[in-house]
Amino acid sequence: MRRFFEEQLDQLRTNIIKMGSVVDEQIDFAIKALEESNLELARIVIDRDNKVDEYDNLIDRQCENIFAMTQPVAVDLRLLMSALKMNNELERVGDIAKNIAERVTPLRDHADLIRRTKILEMAAIARQMVKHAIDSFVNNDPALARDICINDDTVDDLDREIFQSLVAEMKVDPEIIEPAAHLMIVSRHIERLADHATNIAEDVIFLVDAKIIKHHAEE
Repeated sequence: MRRFFEEQLDQLRTNIIKMGSVVDEQIDFAIKALEESNLELARIVIDRDNKVDEYDNLIDRQCENIFAMTQPVAVDLRLLMSALKMNNELERVGDIAKNIAERVTPLRDHADLIRRTKILEMAAIARQMVKHAIDSFVNNDPALARDICINDDTVDDLDREIFQSLVAEMKVDPEIIEPAAHLMIVSRHIERLADHATNIAEDVIFLVDAKIIKHHAEE
């Protein structure tokens, strides 16, 4: 029975890693599509969102089955609890990738406006945070997870700066109001990416160190 249980946990962990890999690529493609005004790449992200949802459903079912068939304790229970939370975070990251991709079309003729803001700098930081969050789970690395939490403040600051700069530009040139509004939404999506990466990092710390971290403070 123990061997079967361990096999189920291994499969669960494997599926989370596979889902993380898909989500990681979705984010990569979505940001590249925005930077390059690449409508085909944006379409790939939108079309592949169903694959993320399939992993979401699969992992939920696996967790439910393990809880129903066994009585996990200690680290095994932490893995299951973390898996449920990380699954939800990764699914939301996948949704955000799709949402960013959907903004590529209305922004395709406004590359100069995109470059005038710090949206791509912000996206690069958030992109790295997501990658490192997934890597921290794959490698059981709480130190890397803690570094992610620090970067969240940087993304928040950039989100505010981008909002203020776009408001200032809209006051000067009303013709850019529509693309600027789309860009504000993209900025907020990217800020949420960083939040989800931080949440995954907190789950990794809980899993590996059995410590609960909220609002960047350890208890």
